[in-house]
Amino acid sequence: MLKDAYSYKVWADERTLAALADFEGKDQASPAFAFMRQQLNHVVIVEELFKARLLGELAPHPATNTEVVPDLHVLTRRLTASNAWATDYLARLAPTEFCSAVSFVFTDGQHGTMTRQEILFHLINHGTYHRGAIGHALDLGGGKRPADTYSVFVHGAEPQRRQRACG
Repeated sequence: MLKDAYSYKVWADERTLAALADFEGKDQASPAFAFMRQQLNHVVIVEELFKARLLGELAPHPATNTEVVPDLHVLTRRLTASNAWATDYLARLAPTEFCSAVSFVFTDGQHGTMTRQEILFHLINHGTYHRGAIGHALDLGGGKRPADTYSVFVHGAEPQRRQRACG
């Protein structure tokens, strides 16, 4: 299920990135677009931090956001790379490794321990939360919010499910 959920995350991220690119073409100077980029920047940084934690590497960022937010092209490239890495990581992770604990230090200095499975689930859940905030900003800014629920993903990937009768 975790692999399926990560496939959903990648799909939903791609839809959100496309909506942001469309909005950028219409109103890149708006406060709504600045907020959307800030949210996306935070998502990317958190993913890069947890990737380093999973690999036992030093934290690549001192905080979970930055004062200067990269442009959408850079954020898109980084999120796409993060999703590709995580998808590959999930495919290579041995079943026995999902429950292995990873200890680390959060950017606020607090210590934490999570299993690899919990970290990957956190990234799925964290992205969902911030895509919701981006979707709300798209609504407020007059953009088009993409349909990005899991049910839309499943039925798009397997349209035959719409043909099955229950009962």
